[in-house]
Amino acid sequence: MTDAAKTGTVRTETDGRVFRIEVDNVAKKNAFTPDMMEKLSEAFTAFDADDEAWVAVLCFAGDHTTAGLDMPKFFGPTRERRDSPAGNIDPFALKRRTFKPVVAAVQGLCLTIGIEMMLAADIVVAADTARFCQMESRRGIAPLGGAHFRFLTRTGWGNAMYHLMLCDEFDAERALQIGLVQEVVPAGQQVARAMELARRIAGNAPIGIRAMKEAALHYIQAGEATAIACIPGIHAKVMGTEDAKEGIRSFVERREARFTGR
Repeated sequence: MTDAAKTGTVRTETDGRVFRIEVDNVAKKNAFTPDMMEKLSEAFTAFDADDEAWVAVLCFAGDHTTAGLDMPKFFGPTRERRDSPAGNIDPFALKRRTFKPVVAAVQGLCLTIGIEMMLAADIVVAADTARFCQMESRRGIAPLGGAHFRFLTRTGWGNAMYHLMLCDEFDAERALQIGLVQEVVPAGQQVARAMELARRIAGNAPIGIRAMKEAALHYIQAGEATAIACIPGIHAKVMGTEDAKEGIRSFVERREARFTGR
């Protein structure tokens, strides 16, 4: 097994005007390490800087989108610390974002940060195998990558609160019904369909597309800025609690968490 296969990697390739970004940590259901986060930021930054690349497709190798974070590498005793350069594109679009269009393709498990990454994209194509869950509160913490407001803007208050509070798992048809994804296709066809959509988008005037996206973002910019500004406070409120410690311990120990509200 290569080092990349052991630790996960992010690959890029161009197909005409389309810039394809593929996440690959199949051995761990594409769980993200700090190194992979840094590589993904670098890939989006390269896309944004490439004048010949007009549309990006974000996709994931194997049967699953992502099982979320590789928790011990973020929160365990051997946790790794990685910070992308300040000027890089943020895959969660919470800091610097690209105004170029991004299409995401998802399949299988699409948990926590997987949902937040696809919500940072503009269009989502889901395989009919996709299963979604924003489960942070089952681990004693809370979403920190944008789900607390993008789930709301995509699906409406009731649908957002239903899934964010229940921390339940739901399928691709439910995601389509509430507007979380835009298309559902048979498993194995999601990347091809995302690439097809990207090529069609790339057939339109790129300056007009980017100006439209930037203008559309102005409509929700004030709300997003306020919601993003809340993230450090959310982090401060939840990450040091006994419930957060118990949630992470229970996940590592593969057992049900026993929360106390402290």
